[in-house]
Amino acid sequence: MISHLGHGFYLPGSYPHKYGIGDKLSVKVNSLTSIETEMPFSYYSLPFCKPPEGVKDSAENLGELLMGDRIENSPYKFKMYKNETEIFLCQMGPLSGEDYKTFTKRIDEMYQVNLILDNLPAIRYTKKEGYLLRWTGYPIGIKVQDLYYVFNHLKFTVLVHKYEETNVARVMGTGDAAEMIPTGGNSGSDIPGYMVVGFEVTPCSVQHNADAVKKSKIYEKYPAAINCEPTTVGMAIKENEPVAFSYEVSFVESDIKWPSRWDAYLKMEGSKVHWFSILNSLMVITFLAGIVLVIFLRTVRRDLTRYEELDKEAQAQMNEELSGWKLVVADVFRAPSNPALLCVMVGDGVQILGMAVVTIMFAALGFMSPASRGALISGMLFIYMILGVAAGYVAVRLWRTISCGDIKGWVGISWKAACFFPGISFLIMTTLNFLLWGSHSTGAIPFSLYVILLLLWFCISVPLTLVGGYLGAKAPHIEYPVRTNQIPREIPAQRFPAWLLVLGAGTLPFGTLFIELFFIMSSLWMGRVYYVFGFLFIVLMLLVVVCAEVSLVLTYMNLCTEEWRWWWKSFFASGSVAIYIFFYSINYLVFDLKSLSGPVSATLYLGYSLFMVLAIMLATGTVGFLSSFWFVHYLFSSVKLD
Repeated sequence: MISHLGHGFYLPGSYPHKYGIGDKLSVKVNSLTSIETEMPFSYYSLPFCKPPEGVKDSAENLGELLMGDRIENSPYKFKMYKNETEIFLCQMGPLSGEDYKTFTKRIDEMYQVNLILDNLPAIRYTKKEGYLLRWTGYPIGIKVQDLYYVFNHLKFTVLVHKYEETNVARVMGTGDAAEMIPTGGNSGSDIPGYMVVGFEVTPCSVQHNADAVKKSKIYEKYPAAINCEPTTVGMAIKENEPVAFSYEVSFVESDIKWPSRWDAYLKMEGSKVHWFSILNSLMVITFLAGIVLVIFLRTVRRDLTRYEELDKEAQAQMNEELSGWKLVVADVFRAPSNPALLCVMVGDGVQILGMAVVTIMFAALGFMSPASRGALISGMLFIYMILGVAAGYVAVRLWRTISCGDIKGWVGISWKAACFFPGISFLIMTTLNFLLWGSHSTGAIPFSLYVILLLLWFCISVPLTLVGGYLGAKAPHIEYPVRTNQIPREIPAQRFPAWLLVLGAGTLPFGTLFIELFFIMSSLWMGRVYYVFGFLFIVLMLLVVVCAEVSLVLTYMNLCTEEWRWWWKSFFASGSVAIYIFFYSINYLVFDLKSLSGPVSATLYLGYSLFMVLAIMLATGTVGFLSSFWFVHYLFSSVKLD
């Protein structure tokens, strides 16, 4: 989150770059993107001008590669504070039938060109009904009637601010006095320097004379005046005809200070909506907290107090008249069906929840800001792998608790915890990757990155999970407060189907989340920058509280109807929020991403949504299960029943 915090505030991991007058500035190009297909393509997959020194990849981190970013150098070069007009770039030879077909297809699919200067994406302003709209990047071209026009002339505006030397002084003790000595002296401080604080682009379609520029070389002056009018188009693309490209650049001194240069991208719109979301969540929490309080203070406490005040004879008589949760005392800790799967899912849920909390907390502090491309994804991967220790520990300790202290099988549980969620994720990712490979998209993960991810999984994540499992095997298991009978108690007929209540319970956690979910989905699929991680952290904390309360209330209701099979129900009571999120994803696809074209794009969307929903189900289900386990253990350890 970025705001005006004074001269000394900088985004962690990014520092101002001082350019002298005449210093070279190089523009980089990112992947071509479209909200219609969600499939990125390389900039040079279209016949654009290439830099004289050849196309080179910029240093990319793991997060950038996973997000489909392919940052490369471009032929657009400027000199600091040197305004230039009518710069000829190149003339691409006659368009082949294949190139023409690709060009028109990309224009139809509304692909955008994404440029970067000094780590700032190019921003484009348009006016619509009196409102000024901001866009990152610019469209490749436009279709007017039956002709396709390409934006072949770019008008760049670079906003600069005078470099301000930070007035830091160091204090040196000399005898009894302290003398202030400015650091670095005056060397270099008299030379004027500038920082880039804005990068704007206006695309134009200008008709070039192919014969006039035939002998022109790159960066030479264009032989005629160029009139850049964004509202008119001139350069229609046709088969077997050349396309010439040119640009101009102007430098404008701006009042924007370097710490605030991202404000144009991160204009906080809809903050009232975020606050409404939080207030809505707080109301749900208060309502549920009231129910939980009633359960604890009125029902449980009253029953326990009455029971403890009776003498042994009266207790024996009361045992015969017991009703509700006290009747299932000998069955409540009976091992659930598929205990190994439950342990693995809870272990993985702890790992995912821990990763979400730590990542969002760091992002809220600014350490994973949009200025650091790919930092968020890289950070999530790193934190997830480290928390393998927690996954192994929780899974094995729960397994030992269910097995009443038996240490046998802890290695198998650790392995399953290390492979369950990553394995499903890898399967989804591989399936989607084949679709992207088939489409020649830069969103496809290269084979070398596959090898790196597998090495990270089996050389870091799996060993750490096994270490966590070993610690869990050594830790004392949780003792049950009551004994379990050999013969299970018969469960009376329930008024409502148990799974109906479980599914209904997911509506309350979804109610705390759905408003913020819209902003997250818009960020993922509409190309908008998400940066309100402070709000997201609050919503996550509220979600955890609601999940715990919902699961706890449902578990108590089940026990009161003598339904002692609470283990899985407590997990899915809060985990069922994932079903509603998946339905919301389909709703978003149908009503908000109406332009999403083609079965490949829809399959990609649903695949990524399924991956997200699985992670949410494991995290929220774990919160519900652990809170219910604590509640049941507390409830039955507070009363002594024979």
